[in-house]
Amino acid sequence: MQHGFLTEGGFGSEVKGSDVVIEGVSKTFGDFRALNSVRLEIRKGEFFSLLGPSGCGKTTLLRIIAGFESPDAGAVTLEGLNVLPLPPNRRQVNTVFQNYALFPHLSVFENVAFSLRLRKLPRDEVAAQVNRYLRLVQLEAHAQKKPNQLSGGQKQRVAIARALINEPEVLLLDEPLSALDAKLRQHMLIELDEIHDKIGITFIYVTHDQQEALSVSDRIAVMNQGDVLQVGTPHEIYESPATDFVARFIGDTNLFDGTVVSSADTGKTDPSGLPVYLADLEIPELGRIKVTTVDKAGPGRKVSFTIRPEKIVISKEKPATKREDINLFRGFVDEPIYSGFQTKFYVKVQNQVLIRVLKQHANYSDEGPDIVWKDEVYISWSADDGYIVEVKDAGDGGGPA
Repeated sequence: MQHGFLTEGGFGSEVKGSDVVIEGVSKTFGDFRALNSVRLEIRKGEFFSLLGPSGCGKTTLLRIIAGFESPDAGAVTLEGLNVLPLPPNRRQVNTVFQNYALFPHLSVFENVAFSLRLRKLPRDEVAAQVNRYLRLVQLEAHAQKKPNQLSGGQKQRVAIARALINEPEVLLLDEPLSALDAKLRQHMLIELDEIHDKIGITFIYVTHDQQEALSVSDRIAVMNQGDVLQVGTPHEIYESPATDFVARFIGDTNLFDGTVVSSADTGKTDPSGLPVYLADLEIPELGRIKVTTVDKAGPGRKVSFTIRPEKIVISKEKPATKREDINLFRGFVDEPIYSGFQTKFYVKVQNQVLIRVLKQHANYSDEGPDIVWKDEVYISWSADDGYIVEVKDAGDGGGPA
């Protein structure tokens, strides 16, 4: 739920911030092309993440929005105004950096008050505003401490308060949690999401961590080698990846190349009203499998197929199902990895291919895995749980899939 920015009594409920539109932005550094005509539309009040591996262009794009880099081509608009001609201090954006960038000789209070002091606001107004934002980030009790007396998480909250006190339309966050340990990072993620909900402005968040992006984002842009490969909600990105790269990068998955053998209309529709087809695929490593799809892929089509490990059922006994849409294989446990709340199994099927399977331990009685190394097992999944990621070529089917 999104809320508003500061009102006289605290925080309001109106969604604030700016729409951010990136139109054909390109950037090169010598022979290295960092961005390839990137186009994005980020909505007012949205928590939007730029996700991708190191060197994919996400930080370069953030720095262009902030005004720290200039693109070779394209435009960046906030509420319809092209901000590229403006210097950083005249754009309605503020940036929170990975390394905090706090003034070490100033107290927490004075770090947050710094920009207000430059504007020569009255002392009482400065104190009221700073105290309000210190309450927002839960640092009132640390106002007189210096940065070297704070933990990493506290330093990051000071940096966030210092950026927000300028009441920007857009807050840019460049891998703000990457210097923190895993447990503190999870805690800070929750706090960051709560801050966004309270103030309601546009957040643009850069990260290489898939779980961070999935946890807090309204939408995500997955980037690689200067291109935006897919934009969507966390659910869309995870469940319906647009490319092989997205499927591999977002969580764990089993990915195979295959060929469409046949495709038939099921008479059903998906939530958006598109007809659903049941396709037979021939996968060299596995053999014949079934998958539902909204793309009518004709025979001969070369496709990528993915099945997430948590959607696969593993058992010692052969399932007693007669459903035609269930994919069933027999194999042997090549390696089980127990991690408390779950076990990951690497199951060797057809004596050659390893399929990853996740089994959750949800009950107290699940003291440990009942399936162990070298056990013969059956793995199965519904045709609805697999997904055709992308069509490789037209094959003999003709036309787009």
